[in-house]
Amino acid sequence: MLVFAGSTRNNVFPSVQDLVTGLWPTPLVRLEHFGDVWAKLEFFNPLSRSIKDRTVFFLLHRFLNDGLYGGLVEEASSGNVAVALAALANIYGFRYRAYTTKHLPRTTEVLLRVLGAEVVKVDRDSIDEGFWRWVRDNANRDGAINLNQFENADNPEGHYYFTGGEIVEQFMSIGKRPRVLIAGIGTGGHVTGIARRLRDAFGDVYVVGVEPAINNVIPGIKRLESGTRWAREVVDEVIDVSLEEAVDGVIRVARSEGLLIGLSSGAVFQAFLKVRERLGDVTYLLIFPDDIYKYIDIIDRFVNST
Repeated sequence: MLVFAGSTRNNVFPSVQDLVTGLWPTPLVRLEHFGDVWAKLEFFNPLSRSIKDRTVFFLLHRFLNDGLYGGLVEEASSGNVAVALAALANIYGFRYRAYTTKHLPRTTEVLLRVLGAEVVKVDRDSIDEGFWRWVRDNANRDGAINLNQFENADNPEGHYYFTGGEIVEQFMSIGKRPRVLIAGIGTGGHVTGIARRLRDAFGDVYVVGVEPAINNVIPGIKRLESGTRWAREVVDEVIDVSLEEAVDGVIRVARSEGLLIGLSSGAVFQAFLKVRERLGDVTYLLIFPDDIYKYIDIIDRFVNST
C-alpha cells in the first residue's frame, strides 16, 4: 500500500517530493450555475497541472524505492503523462524519452524540452495498442523501464485508493452521494478506479465515459475501442464529443464559473449537458483532468468566432 504525507496545514513542504502528494486532496467544487453538479479539479496537481501527476506517481512508486538514478524511462504519452514524467525525472534523477503523436500540442512540446526530456514524435494520429506495444518493445531493446500506463494495473488501482478515496470522503463530508460520474476515456485508469471506488462506497453510480467523435482529436482522451480495456468494465454509456464542442465547453465553464479548464474537461462538461436532458437533476460528479494553458493555440482557432 502506498503511503503519502498528505497536506500540511499551511502548505509548507520540505521538498518537491513532498509537494507532489501533499496537495491532495484536490478541490471538489460545485458548479453553482448548473445545479447539483460537482467538479474534481485535478489541475491542482503541481507538476503537469493535471491528474497525470497521480498516474505517474502510482506507476513509478515500485521503482522509486529501488532507486532510478541515471536510469532511462520510455513511455508513450499524448501530453500530461509526459510532462509529469519529465518533471519527476529531474526530481528523482532518471532520464525520460517521450514518445508522442504528431498532434502533440506545441506548448506541451516546449514544456518537455524545458524539463530536459527527449521528445520522439511519431507520425501517428493517436496512441493505440500498436503504438504502446511498439514503445514497450523499444524500451526492452534499450534496457529502459516502460511503465505502460495503458496496461499496468497500478494505474486504476492507484486511482481507486487515492483519487477515488478522496472523492468518497469529500462527498461524505457534505452529506451527499453522487449518482452520475462523467469522466474522459484515456488509458481508462482514472475513470475505472474512481468508478469502482464510488460504487463500493455508494452503490449504484451511473458512469458516463467521454470520447472524441470520429475524426476528431481531443488531447487527453481517446475512443473506447482504441484499447483502453479497463474502461469497458465500468462504463454504462459512452458520449461522443467533437473538438468544437469541447472548446465550447471550455468557454461556457469559463464564462459561467470563471474556471479555465482544459479540452478534455470541456468535453466532460459537454457530455454532462447531453446526459442531463435524460437523467435529470441528480447529483453529478465531473472529473476535470487539467486546465486550459497547454491548449491555447488550439482554442484560439475557435474562440474568435464565439
